[in-house]
Amino acid sequence: MAIHLVDAIIVVAYVAAMVAFGVWLGRGQKSLTGYLLGGRDLPWWAILGSIVATETSTATFLSVPGIAFAKDGDMRFLQLAIGFLLGRMLVSAIFLPRYFDGKLFTAYEVLHQRFGGITKQTASLLFLVTRNLGDGLRLFLAGIALEKVLGIDLALCIIAIGIATIVYTFVGGMKAVIWSDCIQFVVYMVGGSLAFAILINSFDGGWAEYLEFGTETGRFQIFDFRWRTTESFFLLNEPYTIWAGLIGGVVLTLGTHGTDQMMVQRYLCARNQRDASRALIVSGFVVLLQFAMFLALGVALALFYTQVEPRTFERGDEVFAAFIVDQLPIGLVGLTLAAVFSAAMSTLSSSLNSSAAAAVNDFYVPWKQRSQQGQAEPQGLLGVSRKLTILFGVLQIAIGIGASYVSTSVVGDALAIAGFTAGILLGIFALGIFTVHANQRGALTGILAGVTVLTAIKFGTSVAWPWYAVAGSITTFTIGYLASFLFAQPSSKDPS
Repeated sequence: MAIHLVDAIIVVAYVAAMVAFGVWLGRGQKSLTGYLLGGRDLPWWAILGSIVATETSTATFLSVPGIAFAKDGDMRFLQLAIGFLLGRMLVSAIFLPRYFDGKLFTAYEVLHQRFGGITKQTASLLFLVTRNLGDGLRLFLAGIALEKVLGIDLALCIIAIGIATIVYTFVGGMKAVIWSDCIQFVVYMVGGSLAFAILINSFDGGWAEYLEFGTETGRFQIFDFRWRTTESFFLLNEPYTIWAGLIGGVVLTLGTHGTDQMMVQRYLCARNQRDASRALIVSGFVVLLQFAMFLALGVALALFYTQVEPRTFERGDEVFAAFIVDQLPIGLVGLTLAAVFSAAMSTLSSSLNSSAAAAVNDFYVPWKQRSQQGQAEPQGLLGVSRKLTILFGVLQIAIGIGASYVSTSVVGDALAIAGFTAGILLGIFALGIFTVHANQRGALTGILAGVTVLTAIKFGTSVAWPWYAVAGSITTFTIGYLASFLFAQPSSKDPS
């Protein structure tokens, strides 16, 4: 092993405790509402912690410091976090009233009410595919950290983390996910803060040397107001400009937090719309501070591996993990690695539960009702949800193992996938909310157009990922709206 036995015991004990905690919370779980929505009776501050922890995967904990660590790295990533905050405020005003207008289980039931079942299922399928792809990448990054700790095969590390997450999500459901998220939020913030403090103390000049290094190397730069270059009229290939941050960040958040089932499911766990709104908006400020801390940590890592212990890395994602294993004292290594795994497990458990919710309510229930000719509410939905939790867990493990052969920047790849689907879903929701003439055939045409355009942008251009959601939403909305005029029944819901 690359770590001391004491640290290994801490890590194993933490993971075992989280699994046991989830099992304990899930005892006596008998209803679908309790399993998927925590009984719709969770406090706003717990939902806040869950929102932040869910966003904070290993891609944040390990990969974001790598952004500031890079040779030309800086803190311009924070411009996106500002856009994320503004986007949350719009989600609270535009989307939350619709989600609390009725006893919904998934975000895509809103689309069923407006357009019909085919549109709902198409949007839900898009969510399921991209959510599991993105979280498979995040699982891969957690596996890298465990590989460095135990020195065993990466695939086995990915499988171990995946199985541990499946177990407590399978038994405990959404209540276990949210309360576990709150604990994991505290653990990884403490772990990151302690690692940062140790880094600062390792410099002979302490804070003064850190600030001087960051200033001289330009790593403290936050804002980039460039909008064009001599080569291009508008700078679209740079992900970290103020325009990409504000425009791209706002639109991406409208999609990820306004239409993504993983987030919407948290709002529906709140006691009322006001609590959900409070949790959502405050989470934006917490995420902004959190990104600032991890980027500042990346600057400290750059100084450490430049002047204290000179070393080069092939991947920025590996830097923080290597520092944890090689430099932290016994005991703190175990605590910080527990923080890494807590960040991973919080996102993965949320993904498994929301994927199960979407699959059950958007696909299984309608299929079962058709087979029963609508005679009765399908039985055994809780058991089906648990089986699907296992299925999606196995799928993400497979994706995580496959990612080890193709992914170069996990945070970039994961956010690119999020931008791909968020824009399309946002365009469809905008059609349903802001137009009267849009219909189901038009909406489906818009989805097809959005997928086509984004595929062309992703594989045929150098456009940066923050613009994916913008391009996807505009294309889907515009084509969907215009196509609706070409079909019959322009202002009513198509039969599904």
